[in-house]
Amino acid sequence: MCKHTALLLVSLSLFCAQSVSAQNAKLVDAAKKDGGKVIVYTSMETFTADALKKAFEAKTGLQMEYWRGGSTEILDRVLSEHRVGKPQFDVVATTGDHMRLMAKGGAFGKYESPSFKGFAKDAIDPELGARYRNVLYGVIYDKNQIKPSEAPKTLEDVVKPEYKGKLVMPHPTGHTLTTQWLASLDKIMPKPRAEKFIRDLAATKPIFAESIVPAADRVGTGETPLGITFVRFVLTYNKQGASLDYVRDYTMLGDGQYITLGAKPPRPNAGKAFIDFFLEEESMKIQADTGEFVNRRGVYPPLADADKIKFVQMYSFGKEDFEAKKKEYQKIFFQ
Repeated sequence: MCKHTALLLVSLSLFCAQSVSAQNAKLVDAAKKDGGKVIVYTSMETFTADALKKAFEAKTGLQMEYWRGGSTEILDRVLSEHRVGKPQFDVVATTGDHMRLMAKGGAFGKYESPSFKGFAKDAIDPELGARYRNVLYGVIYDKNQIKPSEAPKTLEDVVKPEYKGKLVMPHPTGHTLTTQWLASLDKIMPKPRAEKFIRDLAATKPIFAESIVPAADRVGTGETPLGITFVRFVLTYNKQGASLDYVRDYTMLGDGQYITLGAKPPRPNAGKAFIDFFLEEESMKIQADTGEFVNRRGVYPPLADADKIKFVQMYSFGKEDFEAKKKEYQKIFFQ
């Protein structure tokens, strides 16, 4: 009986795999008849998008064209095209808050990809689909300037006197995501501690960079020993010859990024085929190898202890609340 049950389970699994493959093949064939390409609007890094383009085209024979911009630029372009009824995009992939605004504007349709099966239920949004990656704020440091034994042990340690003048961070009011990060700290520590940490952080007189990447650049080039930025940049700069590590404070605030089909995509079959590929293990591993914290089960970036990191979604703020936070941090950091 057990033997027959085992054989039945194997047969069912093979049938499911064949069904998914057949569905993918039909989409690809239909996409080729519709012009043979997909257009994606995204904020992912160019080197990641290029790697995915190469793999997608090799696997499917379809072309991938992408336009890269900041999340706000994507928001404006998508809604503008949608309002005039002439969308050029098939698929959009960017940060959750901006994706929700586009969804509210009616710019997205729904597509339940068979690749969803590789993700936990809490990583599937009923409107936006799969939260394919998390961008995580943490602390990175240059091991040539700060020995691992002398590095901060937690996020709160960066305000200790020995690190004064050694820290870079994105501008607290000029960089939207950093304002959001500061305002969300009470999700990972009690509110009184979060408020004290922000005041103590301001008192250390950190160096302010324009945004995430310039902050990471200063640490990666050795200009500044310590930085608040995305943890993934440890891998980015180490591949270029740097010697970076990150502070093992495993609960980290961040933002989720989603990939979604347009409401009226010019090439719907190609859009669906791309989403299927994008969320499959091959694509997720390509992204993880560049340092991305993807959400497909069992796929991690090649970063020590990456599997221990817990993602905590930052708060979403309306325009009025956000402006109030900017004014609050303006007083704390600059007056």
